Amino acid sequence: MNHDVEIQNKKIDDLNYIKWMKCILRRSDEVGKRELPITAFIIDDKGRCIGRGSNKRETNNDPLGHAELIALRQASWIKNDWRFNECSLIVNLEPCTMCAAALVQARMGHVIFGAKDIKRGGFGGTIDLSKHVSAHHRMNVIGGILDNECKKKLKIWFKKLRSQK
Repeated sequence: MNHDVEIQNKKIDDLNYIKWMKCILRRSDEVGKRELPITAFIIDDKGRCIGRGSNKRETNNDPLGHAELIALRQASWIKNDWRFNECSLIVNLEPCTMCAAALVQARMGHVIFGAKDIKRGGFGGTIDLSKHVSAHHRMNVIGGILDNECKKKLKIWFKKLRSQK
């Protein structure tokens, strides 16, 4: 593939990621009424959403109620497979180390996220499990898609939470 074609394909991918991230941000508005406003979608190689999840830790009293894990569970049921080599997970906050490890185990092809998580991030925020020596699977990780919008939504949510205490 020549360099011009690679650049063109990257621009097309970025536009698709922006489109999906805008959907995620709209959905996270509703989620933010009850939970930390994190939403994740899994997109298959045909561009279809086959899994979606939003945080449910508070709602379900479930420490595993992370958006990424809920989306993985749904997508694996729909695919009838646990391998996601050809799929992309898109989420508005960098996955934590638990979710990052699950995505490595699920062999996710691409992980696209909005805001970096410098306290708990598993794809560069604190550690990068996609490049860790123990990772048996390599994936493409892209951060910073609609970064400012994602950060702003989270800052507003946390500010509101602190004012309620």
